[in-house]
Amino acid sequence: MNTAVIGEDGLARCPWGLSAPEYVAYHDEEWGRPVRDDQGLYERLCLEAFQSGLSWLTILRKREGFRAAFAGFDMEKVAAFDERDVERLLGDAAIVRNRAKIDAAIGNARAALDLSDGLAEIIWRFADPEAPVPETMDDVPPSTAGSKALSKELKRNGFRFVGPTTAYALMEACGLVDDHLAACHRRGAYS
Repeated sequence: MNTAVIGEDGLARCPWGLSAPEYVAYHDEEWGRPVRDDQGLYERLCLEAFQSGLSWLTILRKREGFRAAFAGFDMEKVAAFDERDVERLLGDAAIVRNRAKIDAAIGNARAALDLSDGLAEIIWRFADPEAPVPETMDDVPPSTAGSKALSKELKRNGFRFVGPTTAYALMEACGLVDDHLAACHRRGAYS
């Protein structure tokens, strides 16, 4: 399906938002809602990076495991992780055990703490409230000029696993763009 779909509750949703119960909750309660605090953005940036090459459903189902493993995504605590923590994380089945992504999460916490204006200030510079309204899933791009610029800016500041597609997924998830389809009941809900 490519267009908004009516759920059992009579509400129209983006088609991916009905494929699993976890997706319904994520779609209706979180995806596209503005996240403006550094810790919330850091958590989503980490989760988007861990998702790379995997299903987002896998990440949602492991989210509480990630939160436990990464000290609630407290950037100061994660920035202090050492090699023992990396080994602990590599043995933790509650998360995605990928050394490069684990190292990136730790490095990205350090990079975020080094930002003079904070993570939210940098990320929200790339918000695009005038993005075209998608009618179908085909209208939703994998990346945009804005996500390419955000990716470049994050990399310039020492972040890793933040390519343009990951940056765009972050922008969608955190409300920098509204990619709920035109007929979706959540379209424009957070403006």
